[in-house]
Amino acid sequence: MSIFSRMTDIVNSNLNALLDKAEDPEKMVRLIIQEMEETLVEVRSTSARAIADRKDLERRVQWQQDEAGEWQRKAEVAVSKGRDDLAKGALSEAKKSAEQSESLHGELEILNSTLAKLGDDISALQEKIKDAKARQNAIIMRGKAAHSRLDVRRTLSDHNIDGAISRFEQYERKMDDLEGQIESYDLGQKSLADEISELEDDENVDAMLEDLKARMASTDGAKEQAAGGSVASKQDKQ
Repeated sequence: MSIFSRMTDIVNSNLNALLDKAEDPEKMVRLIIQEMEETLVEVRSTSARAIADRKDLERRVQWQQDEAGEWQRKAEVAVSKGRDDLAKGALSEAKKSAEQSESLHGELEILNSTLAKLGDDISALQEKIKDAKARQNAIIMRGKAAHSRLDVRRTLSDHNIDGAISRFEQYERKMDDLEGQIESYDLGQKSLADEISELEDDENVDAMLEDLKARMASTDGAKEQAAGGSVASKQDKQ
């Protein structure tokens, strides 16, 4: 597991604890981004220490290699002088330095691999922070909208709203009663305009009655003429 993964687990644990108490979505989004940025700082600090360690290892590897080369040179000098005993001692020291160089080189390869993973972790975290900041406003708006909808749902589900509507209807009924009382005082009382309007209505009805009588009389006369003509026609035929 990479250092970034372990740090991510710690961050997620902290964020989950914060989210359980979350009330302000804007504040929580800022906290999330802040946690990610703090993790990035920690990973970079780890990388900086690893880079310093690598430089130290590289110097030590080079020093051991130089030592091995120097003991090799000394062994050659001893051989040229006929001192095989000194040459053996020098070769033994050269071997030790070479082995130490090999061991340090192995540590250096492990450290280089760790640094490569840290580089990948830093790049991944930078992308996540960039993405979080790009989506920050949308997340905040969604959080606010969700809280608003939740408040409305809670209000609508509260039985007090039914009581308020019932009281509102009672007040409407009281207004109807008051208006009815006012209108009851006007019953049986006619204004001058009302009386003139009634006279006009009576005149109109009288006119309609006279018109009806005239039309009926005209119709009856026409029927009588038609009946008389029919009788005369029959007598002529006889």
